[in-house]
Amino acid sequence: MSSVTASTAPHTGALTKDHKKVIFASSLGTVFEWYDFYLYGSLAAHIGKHFFSGLNDTSQFIFALLAFAAGFAVRPFGALFFGRLGDMIGRKYTFLVTIVIMGLSTFLVGVLPGYATIGILAPIILITLRLLQGLALGGEYGGAATYVAEHAPHGKRGLYTSFIQTTATLGLFMSLLVIWACRNYFGKETFEAWGWRIPFIVSVVLLGVSVWIRMQLHESPLFQQMKAEGKQSKAPITESFFSKNGKIALLALLGATAGQAVVWYTGQFYALFFMTKTLSVDPNTADILIAIALAIGTGGFVLFGWLSDKIGRKKIIMAGCLLAALTYFPVFKTLMSAANPALEKAVATAPAKVLADRDRCALQFDPVGKKTFKQSCDIITSALAKKGIPYTIDAAPAGALASVTIGSTTLESFEGEALSKDDFKAKSDAFGKSLGDALTAAGYPAKADDAQMNKPVVIALLTYLVLLVTMVYGPIAAWLVELFPTRIRYTSMSLPYHIGNGWFGGFLPFIAFTIVAATGNIFSGLWYPIIVALMTLVIGSLFLRETKDVDITQ
Repeated sequence: MSSVTASTAPHTGALTKDHKKVIFASSLGTVFEWYDFYLYGSLAAHIGKHFFSGLNDTSQFIFALLAFAAGFAVRPFGALFFGRLGDMIGRKYTFLVTIVIMGLSTFLVGVLPGYATIGILAPIILITLRLLQGLALGGEYGGAATYVAEHAPHGKRGLYTSFIQTTATLGLFMSLLVIWACRNYFGKETFEAWGWRIPFIVSVVLLGVSVWIRMQLHESPLFQQMKAEGKQSKAPITESFFSKNGKIALLALLGATAGQAVVWYTGQFYALFFMTKTLSVDPNTADILIAIALAIGTGGFVLFGWLSDKIGRKKIIMAGCLLAALTYFPVFKTLMSAANPALEKAVATAPAKVLADRDRCALQFDPVGKKTFKQSCDIITSALAKKGIPYTIDAAPAGALASVTIGSTTLESFEGEALSKDDFKAKSDAFGKSLGDALTAAGYPAKADDAQMNKPVVIALLTYLVLLVTMVYGPIAAWLVELFPTRIRYTSMSLPYHIGNGWFGGFLPFIAFTIVAATGNIFSGLWYPIIVALMTLVIGSLFLRETKDVDITQ
């Protein structure tokens, strides 16, 4: 591969061979980084068993997920650290460093001895590696997007940077494909014993390819020019967030990336969660349907990136947020009708109605699986929540024993606070069986019937959700790049992007599930992405400027 030289100017007209190399090298490296990042989440159960084996089964998985969440939490700090380096020493070298950190951290997870071998050092080192992964990803995206944008011809930055936007989806596909291949090649027992390490270990090959490709590249011509003129920032963080640019960064977070993030996570992750956990669709079927929708809709990233060069970034992203806010409720309700019509019919004809003293009804959310709900209201709502059954609560007199009516059947609960552990379990099991019988008699299905599912409609709805993702995500990189001057661009765009996606988006499943658990309404979790999308629509429309014609050489 020949080098991309510094003479690659950002204002040349057509898509040249060197431009293609810049896009390919930046996008491919970012795909590999997302591959590494998603591996951990996909294999969290295996990681929990090997690195947290000193804990019980539930705590193992919870701690593995907490370590996964730590990678999201530190992404903004990676954005600050590597963004500062990128604005001071250059884009190329900084995002070369981020991919090396990500690749080596992932490889080391694959060869790290487990708890049984080195004890408490195993989880400590694992969490350290996970934090390094999050820091590296925090620095990668801003570097790749800035580097590509600063090579792009004027009028094509939306198109060029849109290829970066496809990388998260492609990285997820790649990680799932490698895991599937290893699981089928080694067999279940071998894969659970040590075969799960192979996807991590082979990442060192991807690391080598990525580093070799990126070594062929030269520094961004805009940065080289700025450096030659002695104009690079000596304090990028201060200039980015403690000056007038700080206001733009805050507006970019609230008026662009926050809404983009919740639409992205709702369309790709919450939709899958809703299908499997709420509608009881078989996980393999749900994965296939989501994969088909992604395959159909992924081209939208490039389409809307290209379109944003014609009509503007702001219009497309704001339209995506508006459409999401207006259509999420009807889309997810139709999804229920198409994916599990028996559940929809049962909810309509025999709704679960709880009669209880509201002051004795606790929030049905237990992130660590340790809490036992022993009040009569809690026993009913806990059992319904575990089965994914929506319910309403009507007020009963203070101190009244809670009951639930399903169709023509009414079941009384019991107070379990004074019972022994064994007695409480026995009564809970008996109540659970009676509840299950009542639900079955009322027509509630144990799982979605594949034969009754309207798969074309499900795929159409999921594809629509993916297209909303591509509307808000395809043009976002170009918009963020163009909002900030060259001297602080890497730092300024990275932080709002990673707070938006790492925090507003990353915590969406947690927040949405909490809302559903609190209300008993399976659709109420959608209020979180709707409210955030509307916030972004208002702030972005009123306070952020259109940038497609901005001269980014300044």
